[in-house]
Amino acid sequence: MAVGKEIRLKISSIRNTQKITRAMEMVAASKMRKVKERMRRARPYAAKVREMIEHLGRAHSEYRHDYLQPRTELKNVGLVVVSTDRGLCGGLNANLFRIVLQRMKEWNAQHCETQVCAIGSKGAGFFQMCGVRLLGQATRLGDAPAPETLLGVLRVMLDAYRARDLDRVFLVSNQFVNSMVQRPLVEQLLPIREMSAREPPGEAAGTRAGLPAYWDYIYEPEPGDVLDLLLQRYVESLVYQAVVENIACEQAARMVAMKSASDNAGKLIDELQLVYNKARQAAITQELAEIMGGAAAL
Repeated sequence: MAVGKEIRLKISSIRNTQKITRAMEMVAASKMRKVKERMRRARPYAAKVREMIEHLGRAHSEYRHDYLQPRTELKNVGLVVVSTDRGLCGGLNANLFRIVLQRMKEWNAQHCETQVCAIGSKGAGFFQMCGVRLLGQATRLGDAPAPETLLGVLRVMLDAYRARDLDRVFLVSNQFVNSMVQRPLVEQLLPIREMSAREPPGEAAGTRAGLPAYWDYIYEPEPGDVLDLLLQRYVESLVYQAVVENIACEQAARMVAMKSASDNAGKLIDELQLVYNKARQAAITQELAEIMGGAAAL
């Protein structure tokens, strides 16, 4: 029964792996509920800041912040890529990196250089392996990242943009749709677009918001100080929201991947059990035939 012993060892090994994948599935499901709650709490602040920036885009102020100034030339592009710190989450990172490489190929065809800031260990390792220049990286953020841990990476990008080393900055991350669907999303961070993507074309900017065609805020202190702080908070809120959503995507993708692995392990165990039963039955039949043959010879 050497063959049967080998099959039993395979079944035992797969069964132990199945226990691990089921445990990881339950842990991911538990973490996902907590992360979804954290994501839900972060959305109102990001939505309110976004609304304020849309109002600022409609204003006709004499002071125009550098983040609001459109740039016609496109020679250098910065990418803030949000990935995961750990693997075993299906094709979540692979789909994101495929979108990034596709965009980089399009920009390279336009003779435009790309530079990357990676958030997450998987992204940092992938772009280093591809030979892409990294302006900065933030790794080991954990399941509850603090906004302070992202300031270093953002500061590098913001300083490069203000020094005109970058013409545009994009944020690439996974958008959480539901537990089964996570969608890669590319969003322009800088320069900040003046009009909302939801604004119908041809409609007056101030009329939709219930404001006169030409208006502005009253700033205290100077407009430069207020806008500099507000726009920086806007960029930070977008990146932080993307990181929180990406963590929710990670846990959802890991839960689905581990469930699929557990189901596949169960199917493989059933197939091996059938092979083992056939081998065992064949061995028993052979032993009976040998006994009956010996008895007939006597």
